[in-house]
Amino acid sequence: MAQRGSYAKGIAKREEILSTALEVIAREGYRGASVKELAEAVGLSQAGLLHYFDSKDELFTEILRKRDEIDLETYRTETDVDPLRVFLRVMRHNAEVPGLVELYTRLNAEASNHDHPAHRFFAERRAAMHALFDGVIDEGKRSGRYPDDVDTATFGLVITAVADGLQTLWLQDPTIDMATEIERLLISLGVLSPERSTTA
Repeated sequence: MAQRGSYAKGIAKREEILSTALEVIAREGYRGASVKELAEAVGLSQAGLLHYFDSKDELFTEILRKRDEIDLETYRTETDVDPLRVFLRVMRHNAEVPGLVELYTRLNAEASNHDHPAHRFFAERRAAMHALFDGVIDEGKRSGRYPDDVDTATFGLVITAVADGLQTLWLQDPTIDMATEIERLLISLGVLSPERSTTA
């Protein structure tokens, strides 16, 4: 029983670290989120913090995984809203947390190395995003919401790439309105109605 209790405490502490790290990075930015700062925020030494993770890269990977879990939980209840508009809301929210966007883009680039701890996370995330968009487009075509000639498989790949690319550009030029640019693209593809545009 003691061992099971210790395991549960370890899981709880790990969750506390990830939740606190999300807050610190959102508030202080990626550059202000060293292992030292994150450890101090949860009352641990650097060694104590890394006891819960294999490496700094794994810690940052799990922070992004936690962010995705929270975003999914936040927006999944909006069943009466066009799913593509929910996606635009997520992109607007991302503009409010530049530190997390920088962490995402940096780790995404580094994860091109197949040995990087984040490689599997990004591969799985990409597949999940494609599957999500595939389902959204297929359902939309069946219900008449989206045109029949929208290529389902290509749509998910391109929109995911556009979102990732815009986030990189936005870090260089924060005047770019990521959600608005994606919205314009979706309108041009015929999957969003201009008169319902959130930019109006």
